[in-house]
Amino acid sequence: MDKNGFTTTIVHSDRRASVEHGAIHKPMHPSSEYAFADARELAAVFQGKAGFTYARQGTPTTTALELKVTQMEGGTATVSFATGMAALAAIFFTLLKAGDHLISSKHIFGNTNSLLGTLAGLGVQVTLVDATDARNLEQAWRPETRMVFTEALANPGTQIADLAAIGEWCKSKGLVYVVDSTLVTPLLCQAKNVGASLVMNSLSKHIGGHGNALGGSVTDTGLYDWSAYPNIAEPYRKGNPTSWGLTQIKKKGLRDMGGTLSSEAAHRLATGAETLSLRMHRICENALALAQALSQHPKVARVHYPGLPDHPQHERARQLFGGLYGGLMGIELIDDLDVFEFLNRLRVLALATHLGDNRTLVLPMAHTIYYEMGPETRALMGISDNFLRVSIGIEDIQDLIGDFEQALV
Repeated sequence: MDKNGFTTTIVHSDRRASVEHGAIHKPMHPSSEYAFADARELAAVFQGKAGFTYARQGTPTTTALELKVTQMEGGTATVSFATGMAALAAIFFTLLKAGDHLISSKHIFGNTNSLLGTLAGLGVQVTLVDATDARNLEQAWRPETRMVFTEALANPGTQIADLAAIGEWCKSKGLVYVVDSTLVTPLLCQAKNVGASLVMNSLSKHIGGHGNALGGSVTDTGLYDWSAYPNIAEPYRKGNPTSWGLTQIKKKGLRDMGGTLSSEAAHRLATGAETLSLRMHRICENALALAQALSQHPKVARVHYPGLPDHPQHERARQLFGGLYGGLMGIELIDDLDVFEFLNRLRVLALATHLGDNRTLVLPMAHTIYYEMGPETRALMGISDNFLRVSIGIEDIQDLIGDFEQALV
């Protein structure tokens, strides 16, 4: 970020980068290819000079969005992808190889868990640990360990990893430290401040915020020495080593794998990012008030929300996130309440699978995202049949509380 505040920097990011014709927003560039008047210039761009050749590897519109995300995260550079999952896949598949070892938090999104299973099937060793205590990583370490991955705020259980301690441990071991910051956003916590090497954001969520575009990003914080990482291919060991890791992620993830973000989606996400701070403050305010109300309701067995004093990592959340606690909560209804009947009585909340939207969304986890895992795995992960994931929106708080009250009969 520059000397201005968070929102001021993002709102004026395009304009300060000299947008064509004095426009306030970077326009959409839908062209698939980019022509050159000079053949030497064309060759230079293919060989690493900044520029555009084919939209699979980026456009002026995606580049403008990447600049905003880099500014938010306080990083050195960002690469955007079609989705958050494409961004994670690019990190894992471009930086790890068969025989390498990855340590991951066990408190992760169901689809990310599935991705790690695919990675293991290709020969990468994966160990899942309880990352709320950094000492568990030491026990899992091996000489082949290359990377550590965790979500800053776990989806859906709301566990908070021992982020700063993990960062210190990864630094001592020379490991790449990857943090998924989707649910806290750089507004609540810049992952650079806890020692992250790479930060992944699902831009589809809070940063875009409006549920109208998919996207993901990987930001290099500038903290990791890529010259010491054994898996950087020779063609990318050129120039300043701080760019090597992200260059390989971009070349392999976009050029080879094709996980490209469209200019239209990038434009929508960049516009949505301008109001991130305004929306997140309202969302966090709503979430805390709703969590406090539901924690007292006789038909709610438990509320998982970092803003509540009984949350296991409440104090850690308070210190890391600056007094805001995010917009995700897990709600466990009492056993004799039919979860489907309850959901069908809701009138304000939307029954939808998404997070970080302006609208409050609710999903029964055992019957949807975690269904394929089976009851035994769900039990190990603490996902009961009456566990609801709720992503809080910007509605009037009394309407949200009232909707729960009328449905909890």
